Amino acid sequence: MGASSNYDLSVNSPSRNKRSSGDMPLTVDANNVTWHGQVHNLQVVDVGVTSVKLTWEVNNSTSDTYTYRIEVSNGTSVWNKTKNATEAEITELNPGTNYSFTVFAVAADGQTEGEGASISQYTKPSKVDLQVVDVGETSVNLTWKVNDSASDTYTYRIEVSNGTSVWNKTKNATEAEITELNPGTNYSFTVFAVAADGQTEGEGASISQYTRPNKVHDIQVVDVGETSVSLTWEVNDNPSDPYTYRIEIANVGNKTSDATNANITGLIPGTCYNFTVFSVAADGKTEGEGEPKSQCTKPSKVDDLQVVDVGVASVNLMWEVNDSASDSYTYRIEISNGTSIGNKTEKATKAEITGLIPGTNYSFTVFAVAADGKTEGDGASISQYTKPNKVLDLQVVDVGETFVNLTWEVNDNPSDPYTYRIEVANGTSFWNETSNVTEAEITKLIPGTNYNFTVFAVAADGQTEGEGASVSQYTIPSPVNSFQCEPVANMSYLMLKWECPYGNYSHFIIKIYSADSSVITEESQSCSEGFKTSPLDYFKTYNVTVTTFSNGNTSSPVQKTCKTSITDPPAPKTAPVIKVLSYNSLSVEFFDFEAVYGPLKAYAVMIITEEGCPPLKSKLNYTYEDFKKKKTGTYVTYVIETEKAKLPSFRSQHIISVGKGNTTYGYKNGPLTPLHSYRASVAGFTNINFTAENIIMEEYSYVSFSPCSNKVSLPQDPGVIAGAVIGCLLAILAVVAIVGYIFWTRRRKDKRNTEVSFSPIKVKKSKMIKVENFESYFKKQQADSNCGFAEEYEELKSTGVHQPKFAAEIPENRGKNRYNNVLPYDISRVKLSDLNSATGDYINANYMPGYTSKKAFIAAQGPLANTTEDFWRMIWEKNIYCIVMLTKCVEQARTKCEQYWPDKQSKTYGNIAVTVVLETVLPEWTIRDFNVESANTGESRIVRQFHFTSWPDHGVPETTDLLINFRHHVHEYSSQNPIDSPVLVHCSAGVGRTGTFIAIDRLIQQIEMENTVDVYGVVYDLRMHRPLMVQTEDQYVFLNQCVMDIIRSQKDKKTDLIYQNTTAMAIYENFTPAPRFGKANGYHA
Repeated sequence: MGASSNYDLSVNSPSRNKRSSGDMPLTVDANNVTWHGQVHNLQVVDVGVTSVKLTWEVNNSTSDTYTYRIEVSNGTSVWNKTKNATEAEITELNPGTNYSFTVFAVAADGQTEGEGASISQYTKPSKVDLQVVDVGETSVNLTWKVNDSASDTYTYRIEVSNGTSVWNKTKNATEAEITELNPGTNYSFTVFAVAADGQTEGEGASISQYTRPNKVHDIQVVDVGETSVSLTWEVNDNPSDPYTYRIEIANVGNKTSDATNANITGLIPGTCYNFTVFSVAADGKTEGEGEPKSQCTKPSKVDDLQVVDVGVASVNLMWEVNDSASDSYTYRIEISNGTSIGNKTEKATKAEITGLIPGTNYSFTVFAVAADGKTEGDGASISQYTKPNKVLDLQVVDVGETFVNLTWEVNDNPSDPYTYRIEVANGTSFWNETSNVTEAEITKLIPGTNYNFTVFAVAADGQTEGEGASVSQYTIPSPVNSFQCEPVANMSYLMLKWECPYGNYSHFIIKIYSADSSVITEESQSCSEGFKTSPLDYFKTYNVTVTTFSNGNTSSPVQKTCKTSITDPPAPKTAPVIKVLSYNSLSVEFFDFEAVYGPLKAYAVMIITEEGCPPLKSKLNYTYEDFKKKKTGTYVTYVIETEKAKLPSFRSQHIISVGKGNTTYGYKNGPLTPLHSYRASVAGFTNINFTAENIIMEEYSYVSFSPCSNKVSLPQDPGVIAGAVIGCLLAILAVVAIVGYIFWTRRRKDKRNTEVSFSPIKVKKSKMIKVENFESYFKKQQADSNCGFAEEYEELKSTGVHQPKFAAEIPENRGKNRYNNVLPYDISRVKLSDLNSATGDYINANYMPGYTSKKAFIAAQGPLANTTEDFWRMIWEKNIYCIVMLTKCVEQARTKCEQYWPDKQSKTYGNIAVTVVLETVLPEWTIRDFNVESANTGESRIVRQFHFTSWPDHGVPETTDLLINFRHHVHEYSSQNPIDSPVLVHCSAGVGRTGTFIAIDRLIQQIEMENTVDVYGVVYDLRMHRPLMVQTEDQYVFLNQCVMDIIRSQKDKKTDLIYQNTTAMAIYENFTPAPRFGKANGYHA
């Protein structure tokens, strides 16, 4: 460039931000010299929001004197600023505004300026006020504010960084939605305001923000407790930092978990909760959308579960719940009986469970159920049996004195068998009995007492009982004890005595049965005093029973056979017939007085010389000698003893020769005086007693008199020889007549046996010994090893053996005999009713005479297996109440007798049913009571068996008192049985031990009644009715030893010897027998 030339120059800034705004004119002086005061290299070295910092250079050497004017223009206004240095900070600018800065170097004069150097520059926009206004799972919405006046021209750069990558997004507005982000990830957002030049940016405003996590899913309740709920969930995000989780519990609060599960505690039992689970980003604030879950806590276990009522088909339960939420609960009751399960729902804290099975064990479990109807607390359980049904058809099937047998029915079908409680009450006390079956025997009761029996079915728990069924029953009163029946001397009534029975009673009924089947019934209220019956007939046998009564129930009658006292016989209406036999004798003919008031023991013929017929009783003590001495005109001339007691309907004729000179007792039958007149009367005695001089004691005798006969006069004495011859002939005729008549009467009596058709046993041998002479006789016979007894026994061996035994020998009957040598005689065998054939009446048994009756006993063999039915048929048909068994069933390993009775249960033998109702086992014998019932008639009776177990076969008992005691018990019992009831005695063969027992019974009665003993005669009589009775010599000697011991005991005043050691029966009561005139072999018809 040439000096002083005019140039237009332009100065450009080397930087885009430091460029000039146009040409800078150069100043040229007058001499055309160029002034080199021009700035150059003008630069913006710093830009602020309200300031711009400029620097420049001036190459002139005089620049140290320069000042500089900076002209600032923003297009609307211009202002200047002066600086002394080559730099300047222009302040108080508007942010984000474009400014033009022109710097002029000013010479030292302060006026001369060089050409200005210009540069344009935007100020930085202000920092934005940045906010996150919305956060999504993959987006974040930002807003910001800029208060700059130039903000309308701004654009904005949003720098997004997640720590691993950075990217930018530009927006023209003051908001931005940043999308495509990762859920739950922390992002840093920096927003820069960019001036209109698109380059000048303000300071970035940064904010960090986590995107929202995704919503959790598959939230589940994995456990529920009373105060806790356990939740689990899943999250599919893959966040940059691990989530935490907030569990919001509505109306309660929040809980935080670091894992995808949580146990929420501190809850209220039985309360429903809404749980919302939020995923929380690592900032602890940014949450995803909540996932809700509703769940009720378990109610508490119900308290105090009780069974408050039990029915047959129902159970009432009650329980308590203390939870605050219990008002909203329902309750599920689970019902189980071991085979099926059912449920029932209730809203209240009680329930009635119905439709159950009676008597069955049920388990009831009660669950409290929360308001959601699903969440249940722990079950509280209780077991309970339902009540059994009331037992049905309760009946009394048998009643005894101390027992009652009950039966009942139950229609239930319980799960477990019932037991039964029987409550027994009698008004003053009660107790319980238990049974496992539908029947019970209640024992140890008081006779004659009303008991109320209530039977309860009891379930298997032993506690739950059904309703009781009741029945009332009086026990049978006990029979009276020690019943005695005694005649009263010379009175027609009987005196009865008995001891009060055990238990309760109201009164006693006395029945008196006579032979003509008439019955007298009387009543007594007392048992402490004797009872006098109404007047009866004299000398009559009565069966007297005493029955205890209690409220309509009766005891078994206690029976005694009693005979009223004898009294004066009835006076005959016919006078005796007297006939002249000689000048000093006559005959008196009369018939027996009627024996209706007692057997006639004697007759006295009285001779009367007085006029008329004087009172005769006072004359009984006058004798022929008194007559001769003129003390009396009436005297007793002859006393005749009756031969034996006769049947009342049988009367024999007596012919007495008066004047023969013989003496009977204290009375001489002296000769009469010829040509004198005489009458005769006969005194009949049912009881006669004599003085020491053998004179009748009228006050102690029972007597009546016949009318006096017609008077007869004796002729003149024709001479001693003629008179003697005539007297002898008459005497012979009289004796023949008497003997013939006696023989005729015996034949007639034998034919009158209605029960046993015996052929006459014509010969009866005896060896009658007076009691007082027996000891010397015994010692004599016992000498030389019982030589005398051996001889007697040898004499008896052939007795009766030739009698026929046809029935036993029939082939069809042979199998019914135990031993071939012991066969019953036809004359006395027992005949059964003919059921099948001609042999159907056979049994190996014979009727045997006792002391007072031909049919007192039946001697039989021990039954065989094939004759047991016949044996019981005989017991029933022959009205047997008492059996004496003298053998064991098996002895020395051999069967001696078939056991013909059952052990426990009832057993039927043909048409006879037999039941053992009582068994008393004693050391030497056993007593059994059988109830025997006929299937044909339905009738039944008690038969007692006395089983003597201490007697060896073919031997004898160890001591005599054993057998004597045993016989006493049998006699005591059998004497109470009907008159026509024989005692059945058997051993094995029915001859040895059987014969010995029957002989003992007869001998004891003979000693008591006659004061005589005839062992030989008794055995002889028995052998005439059945072979081999008293089978061995030892048994025969034993009989004599028994007699000896009895007599010795009486001498020593030990009259109870024969009744010692009583263990099963009442004590025998001795009595003094009335005087009797004996029969040689001790048998009285």
